[in-house]
Amino acid sequence: MTPPRLARLPPISRREKARLLVEILAIYPFALRRMRSNDLPAMVAAARRGQRAEPVVSDPAVRAATAVRLGKAVVRSLMLLPTDQRCLIRSLVLSRLLARRGIGATLIIGVGRDDEKFEAHAWVEHEGVALLPPGKGHFERLLEL
Repeated sequence: MTPPRLARLPPISRREKARLLVEILAIYPFALRRMRSNDLPAMVAAARRGQRAEPVVSDPAVRAATAVRLGKAVVRSLMLLPTDQRCLIRSLVLSRLLARRGIGATLIIGVGRDDEKFEAHAWVEHEGVALLPPGKGHFERLLEL
């Protein structure tokens, strides 16, 4: 699959940044509660509940650029605060943000070994483009939701 071309988005205002931060912070406790269930498919389904049938933006290049922008916003927002920094919580928060905008995404769980140590990593992709930072090391896809 060829990754979509990314459109050049205009900068967002401080007010829009503040709204996005509030939205991320509102989603965070929801995602944290869902993680306690230890049921990954249910977590992802809950994050996507209420997904728009049609994307807010029809242009695929703008949709892809918006998805990348939202991934960066989740990382920056959660990094600044005393929140859970694990990849799974970030992935659930981002999945919810994307679903609210009707942007399709796949949450991926990957596994790897580093110096005989088992590791796992979660990330979100839109049309084959990773929206969250890659984990340290190489991870083979185990599960796509």
